[in-house]
Amino acid sequence: MNHMTAAQAIVEMLRREGIRKVFCVPGESYLPLLDALYDEPSIAIISARHESGAAFMAEGYAKAKLMPGIVLATRGVGASNLSIAVHTAFQDSTPMIVFLGQVNQDFKGREGFQEVDLVQYFQPIAKWAVEVTNPQRVPEIVGRAFRIAQSGRPGPVIISLPEDILPVKADMQFGPKAVVPRPAPSEREVASVEELLFRASKPIIIAGGGVKYAAAEGRLLSFAEKHSLPVLSAFRRHDVFPNNHHLYMGHLGFGTQKEVLETVQDADLILALGTRLSEITTQDYSIITPDKNLIHIDIDYNTIGKVYAPDVGIVADLKEALACLQEIEGDVNWQPWTLARRRAYESTSKLVNTEDNVINKSIIAILRDSLPKDALLTNDAGNFAGWLHSFYPFCEKHTYIGPTSGAMGYGMPAAIGAKLAFPNKTVVSLSGDGGFMMTIQEIETAIRYRIPIICLVFNNQMYGTIRMHQEMHYPGKVIATDLGSISFKDMAIAMGAEAYQVDTAASFEIAFNQALKRDKVTIIEILTGKEAISVSTTISKLRGE
Repeated sequence: MNHMTAAQAIVEMLRREGIRKVFCVPGESYLPLLDALYDEPSIAIISARHESGAAFMAEGYAKAKLMPGIVLATRGVGASNLSIAVHTAFQDSTPMIVFLGQVNQDFKGREGFQEVDLVQYFQPIAKWAVEVTNPQRVPEIVGRAFRIAQSGRPGPVIISLPEDILPVKADMQFGPKAVVPRPAPSEREVASVEELLFRASKPIIIAGGGVKYAAAEGRLLSFAEKHSLPVLSAFRRHDVFPNNHHLYMGHLGFGTQKEVLETVQDADLILALGTRLSEITTQDYSIITPDKNLIHIDIDYNTIGKVYAPDVGIVADLKEALACLQEIEGDVNWQPWTLARRRAYESTSKLVNTEDNVINKSIIAILRDSLPKDALLTNDAGNFAGWLHSFYPFCEKHTYIGPTSGAMGYGMPAAIGAKLAFPNKTVVSLSGDGGFMMTIQEIETAIRYRIPIICLVFNNQMYGTIRMHQEMHYPGKVIATDLGSISFKDMAIAMGAEAYQVDTAASFEIAFNQALKRDKVTIIEILTGKEAISVSTTISKLRGE
């Protein structure tokens, strides 16, 4: 037993779970918790400029570190601001625990200052939402939060903390650190996989975030190599398999090249590993058809059969599952199929830096040639990311973080979190001008805490993705998508960052090489035209001009 305040018990639980970074925007509703963190030297607190920025940092940190991200905010207003990141963590299967200050229990139900029913508010977009009403139960509830956030399909947990609870002392009993279950397939399930696998003539693997969270990239590589199986990455899970490997066949996302889609369309067996087979991965649920056999392995039983009924559905941790699948023996010659699909992928993903390239494409070539192999890239939502997704080779694990939820404003704060997780890695974020402006204030956070990230901002003065759809459906009728002329370079300098503005590939290369050498917070604003709206088309083509 330990006699301490509820706030101190929360901090003790964080310490016991190995938490070393906490992100927040401070609020008076949880001051006792901040005070308890002040007294715990092992935990560093990162105070951001906006709750969405703080929570995106925590989410990016969690993706990189493969452990729960922790974020603190106050009452209804702070909670509402960070809800976008909670939704991102939910759709991206990212473990996160959110501690929210709440109004005094005596004031609840009276529309107290900034009062929102936080449990009801977050239930649809969180794995669990709970309010602490008894100080003595803090270790139990926080311990359960860590187990829920990490077990099964990872995700966010919300803990509402009435401000009158936090300073109350009680006898606290602490249990063991949360242990994450790692279920494995049964012998019968492995035999079913073996039977379907060796009946197939054109098998493929679609690998998702479950492989990454289970740290099973190495086992996926061994299994694929043993049987010469083609591997595609699910939406924004590029680094699940080395892109330069002869068995890698491409990324299933927005604007996926037809040659990559043909690999899925022509397959007769799909092994879906650690993926929920999302709308984007499956191209609006169109490319997995009834004529294909489906083996679906995922840690979450709710995921199996949610979109497609599998021929074999297995609830298992991917590291354990792949260890069992590695024991499968057999000799089937899939190499002609594999070689043909790899050639098709290479024909469409080959990147040659020429003067005819649009600047976006040339910049990806420069990143490929200039960055260390283990550099970590994050991206915001937007069409600018199409060039990254199509042409940048992710050849090592832990080198990519992006929002499968498509949240704007994500890229730069996530880079801050990733850099804190991997301080020795070069971390680069890519954003459009629309998304970057949504969390631009977090540049100051990076500067204040000396977190040297490099931010690339593609400025075409419009919400490019929405403009593309606008031109597709209502050609020439432009409304609400044009943005004003802003110097991101000047704004960054005013906040204390290094900054450049470029409009050619040559000037970008000079600025980027300087940024790599200086190890400071750096923003490179890239002026691009409106015409090159995506990797595959232009505004003129969309209008039929």
